[in-house]
Order: sequence, then C-alpha cells, then structure tokens
Amino acid sequence: MRRRLLALVCVSASLLTGCGLMPQGGGGARRTVTVWLMKDSASPAFLRRFTEDFERTHTDLDLDVRIQEWTGIGPKVQAALKSEAGKAGEEDLPDVIEVGNTQVPQYVDRGGLLDLTLESMRDWGSDDWLPGLAEPGRQRGTQYGIPWYAANRVVIYRKDLFAEAGITKPPRTRDAWLDATEKLDSGGNQGIYLAGQDWYTLSGFIWDEGGDLAREDDGAWKGTLDTPAALRGMDFYRRLQALGDGPADADEEHPPQAGVFAGGKVAQIIAVPGLVRAVLETNPDLEGKLGFFPVPGPTADKPGAVFTGGSDLVVPQNTDDRAGAVAVVGALTGARWDSDLARTMDYVPNKAELARAVSGEEGVAAMAAGAAQGRATPSTPEWAVVEADNPIKTYMTEVLAGTDPETAAGRASRRITEQLQIPLA
Repeated sequence: MRRRLLALVCVSASLLTGCGLMPQGGGGARRTVTVWLMKDSASPAFLRRFTEDFERTHTDLDLDVRIQEWTGIGPKVQAALKSEAGKAGEEDLPDVIEVGNTQVPQYVDRGGLLDLTLESMRDWGSDDWLPGLAEPGRQRGTQYGIPWYAANRVVIYRKDLFAEAGITKPPRTRDAWLDATEKLDSGGNQGIYLAGQDWYTLSGFIWDEGGDLAREDDGAWKGTLDTPAALRGMDFYRRLQALGDGPADADEEHPPQAGVFAGGKVAQIIAVPGLVRAVLETNPDLEGKLGFFPVPGPTADKPGAVFTGGSDLVVPQNTDDRAGAVAVVGALTGARWDSDLARTMDYVPNKAELARAVSGEEGVAAMAAGAAQGRATPSTPEWAVVEADNPIKTYMTEVLAGTDPETAAGRASRRITEQLQIPLA
C-alpha cells in the first residue's frame, strides 16, 4: 500500500542500521541468515530478544537483520530477487524479506519468490491465518507470502459525547450505528467525520454486502463497482457520511482527520487506533475521553469487513540457505514471537486465535476483532495502476454530489477494467 496503515507507533531509528543487529556467533560451522525488515515494523528491544533466542535455539545459525526504508523499497527488492551474483547492490542478498501484504502479487508476477506452500500447510497453520494477510500472499494456489502482522481501521469515538447523547454502549450493527450517529449529529457536533474519498472504508461496506472492487473472470480482471452488492455498500457510505461535514472531494488526509477530530466537535472517526496519539498531541484535554469499537457489520454476530494492511514474509528463490530462511520465517510468524510482536508494537497477530495477546489494549482489541473479517485489495499486480490514478475516489465524490450511482459506478468500473489491463512497468 502506498500509505502504510502500519504507522501505529514510532520507534527510535537510531538504534538500528544496515549492519547486523547482534554480534554473530563464533566457532563451528555456523551460517548467517540475512533478514530485511522494514523501519518501525519491530522495536529494537523486540529484535534483540528474538535474535538472542533464535541464535540460542538454532546453534548453527546467526542472524543479520538489516533495516530498510519503505521509500524506494520496491525496486530494491526486485533487484535482490533478480540478482545471481550473491550481492544486491552493496548489500548481501537477503534470505528473508518483509513486504507489504498487498505488494506480494507484484513480486510474484515478476518471479523470484520461493514456494512456501508445503511449510505453510504442514507446519504453520495456514488455515487459521487472517484472510487479509494470507490471500495476497497466495497466487494461483501457491503460498509465497507468510502472514506476519496486521493493522486495520476501527471507530474511534468520544465517550463523553456518547454519554451526553444517551448512548450507553457502542453500536454493533450498521442500523444501530446510523441511529447513534444521527443522535450525535446535533448541538454543533458532527456525528462522524468521514471524508468523501475514504475508499478503504468504502471497501469494507462493499465486502459486507457481498461485492468487490474488482473480480477475476476467466483470467481477466474487471471492475465491479456497478454490481447491486457494491452499490448497496456505496449507499450505506453515503448515508453515514451525510451525518457529518466531511468534504465530498477529498480523502481522510486532506485535511488530516486527526486534526479535525482534535478540534472537539466530532463524535467519531474511522481510523487505525494509533491515530489517537496525534489527536492527543493536538488536544491533550481529550485524554481519557476516547474509546474504540470495531466497525459494525450488517448483523450483531460479527464486526464489519475492513481493509487489512500489514506485512508478509517472503523468501527469495536465490537464497543459498532455504532451511535457515524457513526457520526464521517459522519462528517470527509462530505463536510465541508473533504474539510478542503484537503486544510490543500494538499490532494484530496473524491468527484470530492469538488476539488474546492484545486483549488488554482497547484499541488493539477492537482492531483484532475487525481483522478477523479483514480483506485486502484485489490480488493482482496491476492493482497498483488503479491506486496510482484512483477512479474509486472520483466515483465516490460524484455519488455524494448527487450523480446517479449506477451511472457513476458503471463509468468507474469500466475505468478500473481498463487499468487492470495495463502491465506494470
């Protein structure tokens, strides 16, 4: 994803560099496994704990963890996957790479990733992975990306404004959510601040109705915003968005919704829990007044669908130590260390059954509940073309401005279909 939902926390960048994290073990025939992880995905303390334990329990392996920047990572990973000379630029070739979950199809399309289907089915419990992480890592029945951690949107709300409106508990269904939001949209307050082009949030409403942004048919992808199910999702978005003053022609970053929420006149926003930090920095008076609940679904038995961002771990085909790479992936994504990472970084673990690890944090617990219903963008490498010049945003603005939804959806769907036929450069 262009914008990382994963920016939930900020950790110091001064403790990790491109050098190995821990001194390599000496003596014997120890082998070094080089791991590329992304900046701020794991804290220095977590990486120290993991490295020390891994090297203690794998007496033939040393870890060389190298921290990468998200900016420009795509071409760097591609160069590493294509390299045959044992070097990727000035760095040793990685044996394990962290990639964004929605980036996996692009790397699979260009070749160079190791098939990890056997390990995922036999040892790693692939049936229990969060679908929003697992599905992008799977192409044509083959598992290349192994889910590591996730993050997704929840509803962040003002507990005091809910109480003043007589709302004693968060809504659990869409209808109850609309009713509560209408009550909150009074007395100079906005019931919800929802920007008109927040297409990630719209995606969840569409999925809840059984629709999709695009679907594959006989090997060809086409836009599907004009299906009845997708139109129902857009209609719910329109009704909810009308209970506030969010701009119809901008997304949630223009202006940043954290600043709007901090202004004190908004009852709810839809965002990752970590956004609260920015809100409180702007308005410390809101300390203790903010709560979280999962985006409600059509019925009370489960939360609504949400877009799931996160990271998968992949192994390049050109690794010279498959066994070592698989050992690292298995350890990092296993229950012990995946739970540790989730607690440390306020992430969602890669399996719903591990959500108990974050049950003590209200925001993360709400996020984990929603992640069980999470999805990702269409699993095709050409989806990056759609996001680069996004017709979904234009469609949303048109509908909110009064254009006939079917007409606007048909136009956007045709544009998405055209974009999905454009090969990535």
